[in-house]
Amino acid sequence: MASLFDPIKIGDIAVENRVAMAPLTRNRSPKAVPNDLNVVYYEQRATAGLIITEGTPVTQQGQGYADVPGLYLPQAIEGWKKVTDAVHQRGGKIITQMWHVGRISHTSLQPNGGAPVAPSALPANGKTYIINPDGSGAFVETSQPRALENSEIAGIVDDFRKGARAAMEAGFDGVEIHGANGYLIDQFLKTGANQRTDEYGGSIENRARLLLEIVDAVAGEIGGGRTGLRLSPVTPANNITEEDPQPLFEYVATELGKRDLAFVHIIEGATAGPRDFTQGAKQFDYHAMKAAYRHAGGNGAWMVNNGYDGESAKAAIESGYADVVAFGRSFISNPDLVERLKTGAPLNTPDVATFYGGGAKGYTDYPVLEAVAAE
Repeated sequence: MASLFDPIKIGDIAVENRVAMAPLTRNRSPKAVPNDLNVVYYEQRATAGLIITEGTPVTQQGQGYADVPGLYLPQAIEGWKKVTDAVHQRGGKIITQMWHVGRISHTSLQPNGGAPVAPSALPANGKTYIINPDGSGAFVETSQPRALENSEIAGIVDDFRKGARAAMEAGFDGVEIHGANGYLIDQFLKTGANQRTDEYGGSIENRARLLLEIVDAVAGEIGGGRTGLRLSPVTPANNITEEDPQPLFEYVATELGKRDLAFVHIIEGATAGPRDFTQGAKQFDYHAMKAAYRHAGGNGAWMVNNGYDGESAKAAIESGYADVVAFGRSFISNPDLVERLKTGAPLNTPDVATFYGGGAKGYTDYPVLEAVAAE
């Protein structure tokens, strides 16, 4: 029987335990460039079996939030090298989450103040984070998007390929493609955002086309064993909706099973909300989705996420339901989360007010067990 603290090979990436640090947007990289504070933050959490970084846009067009690090500037790659070196020196493994937000953006973040792009010109009616002229941060309404021209889509696929190559140059152990939470790939997948009538809209096969083209481009560039994918079948995050998610995601899982990927990362239920949340007429069946993946030949790690604690994570691994469990907020406030889970030590409470933007407070100043014991 596997344990949460047993080593595992995630594709080509050998990790020391099955506790992953989930991607967490923190808005502490001005001008899209990782800095020394980011180095400290990730280095502190290097005992995770696998760190998945905050979302890293593959182009400026893919950027939807101020002060998130990117993968498209030479100085960003140099900044990421410092992060990956620090994590590796502590024996950790780290991959980056490649991101294109689609319509979840604001004109002030886009090249030349242009409109955000989307599968269809449907507003997200959501919020994003920008920096005001006086330097303060604020959440504001997302801007009205424009529909991507068919001729533009191949360029976005290539942007992900280039992003994967940049990630390797920055020293990452692999990448996670962000296909979840109402961002661009998820917008193409789901009927609430995709009303296209070309080969990228309508049928399940058409709506999944962009996702699979990106997966194939990235895996072709850096290898499937260093390529993972994040999906959120039923989340309402960023006002994304899908009337019939089960057949859509079983099709996606089947297609992914034909590809030799490192892992599939599933957000169950509503992101940062109830794990039993669903869309459509029936409760979503994650076991059936996983079965479709395995039946099609998929042998990548099955990673689950959303509201797991130590006991439920251990049960998920020991039952064979999951191979890896990803933790989000608890990693914000507990750099040594793995040790706390292993020993049953109490967890620090996260300071919600410092989640987005700011400096070291609420970012790199949470105490570890050793410091608490010394006090």
